[in-house]
Amino acid sequence: MPKRTDLKKILVIGSGPIVIGQACEFDYSGTQGCRVLKAEGYEVVLLNSNPATIMTDPDTAPRTYVEPITLEALEKIVAAERPDALLPTLGGQTALNLAVAAHEAGILRKYSVEMIGADYAAIHRAEDRQEFKAAMKRAGAEVPRSAVVKTVAEAEKFADEVGLPMAIRPSFTLGGTGAGFAYNRDEFAAAVAKGLEASPIGEVLVEESVLGWKEFELEVMRDRADNVVIVCSIENFDPMGVHTGDSITVAPIQTLTDPEYQAMRDEALAIIREIGVETGGSNIQFAVHPQTGRRVAVEMNPRVSRSSALASKATGFPIAKIAAKLAVGYTLDEIPNDITRKTPASFEPTIDYCVVKVPRFAFEKFPAAEPALGLSMKSVGETMGIGRTFREALGKALRGLENKITGLDERGEALIGKPGTDLKPFLVRPGPERIFAVKRALKEGLSREQVFELTKIDPWFLDQIGQIIAMESELKKLRKAGALPAELLERAKRDGFSDAQIADLTGQTEGEVRTVRRSLGINPAFKLVDTCAAEFEAYTPYYYSTYESEDESRAATTT
Repeated sequence: MPKRTDLKKILVIGSGPIVIGQACEFDYSGTQGCRVLKAEGYEVVLLNSNPATIMTDPDTAPRTYVEPITLEALEKIVAAERPDALLPTLGGQTALNLAVAAHEAGILRKYSVEMIGADYAAIHRAEDRQEFKAAMKRAGAEVPRSAVVKTVAEAEKFADEVGLPMAIRPSFTLGGTGAGFAYNRDEFAAAVAKGLEASPIGEVLVEESVLGWKEFELEVMRDRADNVVIVCSIENFDPMGVHTGDSITVAPIQTLTDPEYQAMRDEALAIIREIGVETGGSNIQFAVHPQTGRRVAVEMNPRVSRSSALASKATGFPIAKIAAKLAVGYTLDEIPNDITRKTPASFEPTIDYCVVKVPRFAFEKFPAAEPALGLSMKSVGETMGIGRTFREALGKALRGLENKITGLDERGEALIGKPGTDLKPFLVRPGPERIFAVKRALKEGLSREQVFELTKIDPWFLDQIGQIIAMESELKKLRKAGALPAELLERAKRDGFSDAQIADLTGQTEGEVRTVRRSLGINPAFKLVDTCAAEFEAYTPYYYSTYESEDESRAATTT
């Protein structure tokens, strides 16, 4: 289908202030979307209250309103500009909520404004907890046993039937605001009251706890012709119970068998079709029981999300850009892939590397905040590492935190105290340093089974940390030997050990390690991020470094 010619002017709602749960990812996505619409010849009107974003640069949109993102301001802009359509799916939950409020207030109908990207019915099915539950049943997807309540009394009645612990999830909130787990009646009543206050519609979902289950996400895109692609699969290192924005996440999924993944993929396709998102991307989250394999659909964001931004960077597939094109009528098979120039956007990305995202916290700046992680997001940013293995990508991502950590190293272990510190509180209760507590526990003799029982972190990840510990032990043996064998040094680099990390372990300086490494010819090679695992030639890829013999980089040329 060609782009729509009946639309001339499109109003885009931005994300507003950069706050926890809705940070720069939405500035990145919204800017992409506005530029695409401009390039397609549409007149773009932008509402964004934050003048410090790239999105509010004068070149992004011909008409920019730096006004509060409120219903009152939106109606004034609509009355003045008379746009043909409203695109709310690029500005996070803030934009989505405002679009819903505008529809319910009759503003869009009054001024004949069409909602594109995701219509009101689709948003309502995805965001309203009771509607989502009914839609999942129609799609054949199981969900945790739950009830939507509007009072504490209703919630307590359901808790009597199902039992505690239980999760509390307010409707239409950002970054998990007001969400949490309750383990006893007093906690439960307080959590429900807090959730009802946080929800803009005074509604809370109370549901069977899936605490400790494995958590997965699929980034899904669909067009008007019912073409659907899975852009990226993501697995959370932390089990259910930690907001995905606060969890270490890994792409692609590492611990599912292919039949399990294909079943989840099929279910995601059924879900996006049932919800009815026709022109854009969605993030669908699943929980899987670690022993039985029981899978439940947990949540769906019918918009560009924080995970969408991560998936775009991880795969080279520009989700926000393509979502904007889909919103104005194109289909996936009509949109060319900018990197390959041969494959369309209906060609699912394929990656031959591993991506790890590590959240960054700043609890030192917020002394009143409790440094414990749960369903409400607390991270202030994140880093991303790309490597050939999980171990390599993890080391890179940890080094990017800018806190003097050189990888999964002993400096990080020092954050949890001296050797012999009681590790159980760090393992049982999720926190920013838990991965270092896991490493220390394995080093001090706890079995992987024992660590799994305390953390519910999948044994595959624990085995990967065990391999990092084994490499660390081999390097420590060189303290007295002095020499750095080429074979061991190369294996350490492939495992993601930095020169500084190797220096700490071998008693040398970082400069000495680098000099020896280079003299042995152990230098980084560069690999392509090209969306297609080198199946087609890449014209505008970007690169990641790794320690292998084949280098895929090429000299830049000018035309």
